[in-house]
Amino acid sequence: MQYHQFIDEEVHRYYWDNDLNCATTSLLTLSEIFQTKLSSQILDAVTGIPGAGRYGAQCGLVASALMFIGIKGKEKGLQHKEIVIMCNDFAKGFEKEFGSLNCRDLRPQGFKPDNPPHLCEEITKKAVKFTLSYI
Repeated sequence: MQYHQFIDEEVHRYYWDNDLNCATTSLLTLSEIFQTKLSSQILDAVTGIPGAGRYGAQCGLVASALMFIGIKGKEKGLQHKEIVIMCNDFAKGFEKEFGSLNCRDLRPQGFKPDNPPHLCEEITKKAVKFTLSYI
């Protein structure tokens, strides 16, 4: 994959140098690859997305990918219905590839107070590559 090393480096950098969450890291990495400008409001909006605020529900990697599909779909002039279908297909594919759409199932070690930081670095790299191949 053309962007394999770039994704690995950017995800690592966003996690460890900037201490960002999975959704923000995913969105920023995809936006760099596609040279898509993201507004500060979009970046603010993803603050609580990972696991629905660490509740363990929908994974931030799924949510950020769906957001990016919507952004790119509108940029390309797709209709609302077409974007919804693409998001549905993406979710099915993600679930098939990773086994779940839920953070509580995908996050290594779950949510414990003594978790080390950035447990999802490896799955983030895989998920961004999966999203890139889907788009």
